[in-house]
Amino acid sequence: MSEHTPPVQTDRAGTTVTDEPAVIVVVSRKTPVMFGLLTLALAAVAWFVPQPGETTFRLSTANDLFQIPDVTVSSQGTAWLMVALLAVCTAESARRYHARKRTPLWLVALFSLLMMIGFLSWAASGGTVPVIGLLAGSLALAVPLVFGALGGVLGERSGVVNIAIDGQLLAGAFAAALVGSVTGSAWAGVAGAAVAGLLVASILALFAINYYVDQVIVGVVLNVLVIGVTSFMFSQVLAPNTASLNTPPRLSAVAIPLLSDIPVIGPILFRQSPIVYLLYVAVAAVTWSLYRTRWGLRVRSVGEHPMAADTVGINVNRTRWRTVLLAGAIAGGGGAFYTLVSVQAFNREMTGGAGYIALAAVIFGKWDPIRATLAALLFGFASNLQGVLSVLGSPVPSQLMLMLPYVVTIFAVAGLVGRSRPPAADGIPYRKG
Repeated sequence: MSEHTPPVQTDRAGTTVTDEPAVIVVVSRKTPVMFGLLTLALAAVAWFVPQPGETTFRLSTANDLFQIPDVTVSSQGTAWLMVALLAVCTAESARRYHARKRTPLWLVALFSLLMMIGFLSWAASGGTVPVIGLLAGSLALAVPLVFGALGGVLGERSGVVNIAIDGQLLAGAFAAALVGSVTGSAWAGVAGAAVAGLLVASILALFAINYYVDQVIVGVVLNVLVIGVTSFMFSQVLAPNTASLNTPPRLSAVAIPLLSDIPVIGPILFRQSPIVYLLYVAVAAVTWSLYRTRWGLRVRSVGEHPMAADTVGINVNRTRWRTVLLAGAIAGGGGAFYTLVSVQAFNREMTGGAGYIALAAVIFGKWDPIRATLAALLFGFASNLQGVLSVLGSPVPSQLMLMLPYVVTIFAVAGLVGRSRPPAADGIPYRKG
């Protein structure tokens, strides 16, 4: 018998028994069910509220290297065509479920694209959808969400639940406005935002890692604390001295030569604020560091099996401390977007709960930096879509449009994410010995 052949034994009944472990594949039915519900929803709106006009999709801007012609489609016909294609995607997802196979990411992406084309064709009937502006605005609105999601991924990969993302974003926005106004430098404001996020993270780390306090409770309390402190400072310090303390310089959009002239891709990716370009670097750096460096291996090990990591000489709590501080600095830096790019002044509770959406992006992205970034972009798209459709005079009620980002968040986390598993030691304090 070859040494690579698994040992074969027989029981008393003569049945062959092997030592090979059985592999059990667990597949969630949530994805095909959610596919079906969304398909029925689009079919219902197309049936009960028909839109007989035409929808135009504009794919170019005036500064592009060459112009792509507009695409005009029948609103009602395109909606029904997309319903048919969505039904095919749903059937494929159901087939994979019955075959004990997971729905692949590409099928989820294709379903989302078809759903959006069908919905936009119906909702923007008689109007023109500025696709470039819609996508570029979505990227801009997703910037703080992506920074927050990166901070959440790092924290939870090390075993610390970072509920305080919203507080870190808000503290970063406040610090960016104050430091930027005092120094007259937008980049000093970005640095101040990172330091503010780091300070909030240090409080989280102190209570969660050193004193073993429940991490969810600490995170929620920190969010409330930062809201109270920044609101008080705004009313007592910034508001009476707006000209000197709450008028930071703006990080205006910078077009990258040649790249910005590429149709579709250029206006979306390369005519953005410098903080967006910083975001590209942050996503690449976090992904590479987490999966391709010894530091990343240590972070993932203390989040999965801290006792085993401690056994091989890794200082678990010190690794968690450093990772949580880095995560807070990244999330805080994202808060600078609000006051240096978006509004150019600090206001009370201006994050609007974006940190919780970033936390949902972490779960939707299954604790992976790239997937969490894509999830944050989806939520940014939903936020921008409600503004674009309001301008186009969509038949969708305005109240529902305001709910759209949060509805997308619920659907994404509850259905499209399927079965996901956080790091094994996530949220569990480590007591040595």
